[in-house]
Amino acid sequence: MSATVAALLCPAALLLIAALTVVANRGLGADAARRLVYGGALVVCVAAFGIALVALISSARTGGQVPIDLVLPLGLPWIGARFALDALSAVFLAVVGLGGAAASLYGLGYGRHEHEPWRVLPFYPAFLAGMMLVPLAADAFTFLVSWEFMSLASWALVLAHHRLPENRRAATVYIVMAAAGTFALLFAFALLAGPAGGFAFAAMRAVPPDAVTAGVVLALALIGAGSKAGLVPLHVWLPLAHPAAPSHVSALMSGVMTKIAVYGFLRLVFDLAGPPAWWWGVPVLAVGGITAAVGVLTALMQTDIKRLLACSTIENIGLIFAGLGLSLAFAANGLGPAAALALTAALFHAVNHALFKSALFFGAGAVLTATGTRELDRLGGLIHRMPLTALAVLVACVAISALPPLNGFASEWLLFQAILLSPELPQWGLKLAVPAVGALLALSVALAAACFVRFYGIAFLGRPRSEEAATAHEVDRFSLAAMLGLAGLCVLAGILPGLVIDALAPAAARLVGAAMPPQGGLAWLSIVPIAESRSSYNGLLVLVFIAVSALGTAFVVHRLAGGTVRRAPAWDCGFPNADPATQYTASSFAQPIRRVFAGAIFTVRESVEMPPPGDLSPARFRLDLSDPIWERGYLGLASLVGRAADFANRLQSLTIRQYLSLVFLSLVALLIVLAVWP
Repeated sequence: MSATVAALLCPAALLLIAALTVVANRGLGADAARRLVYGGALVVCVAAFGIALVALISSARTGGQVPIDLVLPLGLPWIGARFALDALSAVFLAVVGLGGAAASLYGLGYGRHEHEPWRVLPFYPAFLAGMMLVPLAADAFTFLVSWEFMSLASWALVLAHHRLPENRRAATVYIVMAAAGTFALLFAFALLAGPAGGFAFAAMRAVPPDAVTAGVVLALALIGAGSKAGLVPLHVWLPLAHPAAPSHVSALMSGVMTKIAVYGFLRLVFDLAGPPAWWWGVPVLAVGGITAAVGVLTALMQTDIKRLLACSTIENIGLIFAGLGLSLAFAANGLGPAAALALTAALFHAVNHALFKSALFFGAGAVLTATGTRELDRLGGLIHRMPLTALAVLVACVAISALPPLNGFASEWLLFQAILLSPELPQWGLKLAVPAVGALLALSVALAAACFVRFYGIAFLGRPRSEEAATAHEVDRFSLAAMLGLAGLCVLAGILPGLVIDALAPAAARLVGAAMPPQGGLAWLSIVPIAESRSSYNGLLVLVFIAVSALGTAFVVHRLAGGTVRRAPAWDCGFPNADPATQYTASSFAQPIRRVFAGAIFTVRESVEMPPPGDLSPARFRLDLSDPIWERGYLGLASLVGRAADFANRLQSLTIRQYLSLVFLSLVALLIVLAVWP
C-alpha cells in the first residue's frame, strides 16, 4: 500500500465516523456517540500522524521527489480526483494528525459538558477529514472542494451554540469571509490552469505562468489563503468565530486550520506559480509584519480569554508569513541556504503554534468548565485550585512568549537569524523593508510576552475575584492528559529543535531547492542555522542552566538563609483585609501599553466620572475601543452592498417599456465593446 493510499484512508475513516453518528442520531446515546466520535478520531489522527512521519522520512531518502498522483473516479468528468502525499503535504498532514489527536483526547472529557452534543459530534470528524483532504489534494477541483468542505464543517461547529446572538453573528461573518477567500482561490487556480485547463497540479508545474499572471496569483493567494489564516485586514472573522466554537474546536481552528491556510499559500506561490520575482517578498513581508503587530495589540486589549487567544493567533500568523516573504526574497536572488533558513523557521513556527496554541485553548476550556466564565476580571487564584491546568498553561504561555528553552523561542530565533542575513539581498527596497519588518516583529514578540504575563497573572495568580473562581476545581483526566501532553511536546521541541528542523528539511528542499544543514548529529544537540562561527543555540544546555540556577537559588533561600519563617498578611498601605477587587484588572494592566501603542491602530475613548467631595458613590471608568478596519472598512462595504441591493430591488417593478429600453441599451453597449476590442 502506498503512502498516499494509506493517508487517504484516514479522512475516509473520519467521514465514516461522521456518517455513523448521523445515522445513529440520538438512538446511540450522547455518551456512546461521544466515545465513538472522539475515540475513533483519536485513533485515526494518530495513524495520520504516523503516516505523515513515515512519508517525511522516505522523502528525505528520495530527495523530496514528487510522488505519482493517485487518481480516483470522482470529481470532474474525464479528470477524476487526484491525490498525492509529498514532503510539503506530509508536514501539514502531521500537524492535522497531531492537533486532531490532542483535540480528540481532550474532547473525551470536555465533551461531557456540551449542552447540545448533536450539534457538534457529526461535524467534528467531518472537519478533521476536510483538513486532511486539503494537503492531500493534487488538482485544483479536489483542493477547492476539500477547502470548502473544511469551511462548511467548521462553520457548523461555530454555529453549534446558535442560541446566542453573538455566535450567530460570528458564524455569518465567518462564512462570508470563507466564501470570499474560496472565490479568490478559484480565480488563482483558473489563472494557473490557463487556456488549456490543466487542473492537475502536475500540469500547472509543467507550464508556469508569465510574470504578470504570477503576480496576480500571488495577490489572489494572499487574499484567499490570508482570509482563512487571519492576515490583516482579512482577520475580522477570527476573534468572533474562535470564541464562539467549543474549546476543542477553537483549538483546531486556531492551531490547525490556520496552518492549512498557510499550506494553501505555500502550494500556490512556492510550488505552482513558478520561479519567484524579488518583489514578491515585499508585500508578503509587509503584510506579515503589520499582522503580527496588530494581532498582539488586539490581544492585549481583550478581557475574554478565548478572544485574547484568537487575536494572539493573528500575531503568530504574521510571524509565519514574514518568514515566508523573506524566503521568497532570498529564493528569487538565488540565496538558497538563506531561503531554506527562512522557510524552515516559518514551518517550524507553524508546528510550534499548533502545539502551544492548542494547549492554551484547552486551558481556556478547562477554566470555562471549572468557573463558568471566560472573563479575566472574574478569575484569579486558579493556580491553587487547578494546579495541573495551571502548570500546562504556564508552559504554553512561556512557549508562546518565545522564552528559552521552549519551542517558541527556537523557531523565532531562527526567523531573526534569517532577518540578519538581509544585507546579502541586492535590492535596496528589500534592504530597507526587511529591517523595518524585523523591528515590527521584535516589538510584537515583546508585546506578546507582556500579553501572556497579563493573561496568566490575572487568571491564575493573586486571589479569586469572584465566587466562581473561589470554588473552581480541577478538570477531568482526559483534558489534563491532552494539556500536559502538548506542554511536554513544547518542552521537547524546544530542547531538541534539531530533530524538528531535520524533519522539515525535505519540505524546504522541495519548495526552494535547498535545506538547512543536518542538525541531528551536532554535539550537545545544538542547532547551527548557518555556521558555528556565526551563531548557534543549544536548548538542552539552557534548560540545564535554568534548572541548576533555580535549584541553587531555592537551596540558598531555604537552607542557608534564616530558618525562621514568619507569616503575615500582605501589606496594603495599612488597610487590612483588602478586597480582591483592589488587585490589578486586565484593563488596568494593559493601560500603559494601550495609551502608547493602541491609539495608532484603534479608536480609543477613556472617560472617568469622579464623585464630588463627600459623595461616597464609587468612581466610574469607561473605556470604548473600536476597530477602524471593521467600522470603516467592512461596515462601509456592507452599507454599499445594501444600497446596491435596494437599487436592484427597484428594477423588479419597472414597466415593460423600461425593461425593453434597458435591454436595448445593454445590447448597444455590448456592440460598442466588441467594436473597440483589440
